Amino acid sequence: MPNYRIIIDLSDRTLYLLDDNIVTNSYPVGIGKMVTRTPFGEFTIVNKQPNPGGPFGVLWMGLSKPHYGIHGTNDPSSIGKQVSHGCIRMHNEDVLALSRLVPIGTRVSIRP
Repeated sequence: MPNYRIIIDLSDRTLYLLDDNIVTNSYPVGIGKMVTRTPFGEFTIVNKQPNPGGPFGVLWMGLSKPHYGIHGTNDPSSIGKQVSHGCIRMHNEDVLALSRLVPIGTRVSIRP
């Protein structure tokens, strides 16, 4: 059984999926603006909500820090940029693929 965790590197705007400390996939992400920076630290995925609508795209995965999550987007051109209110934005197909792999309770490390 896989032992997944997620590392998000804000400096290269990439989300890494690890299984037992081996990177199995990476995805480009959009991150928080200067005034609404993405928080760094250790979190867990606490819920998943399909079709949250609007700027959250096709899926929301809430983090243990309230009001922050990993989600899709209705603006694919924002991926790779500092544009969000602190959340981690992914391409819709990427967030769906990731969501199918990681269960609620998955560790998420966000590094500056």
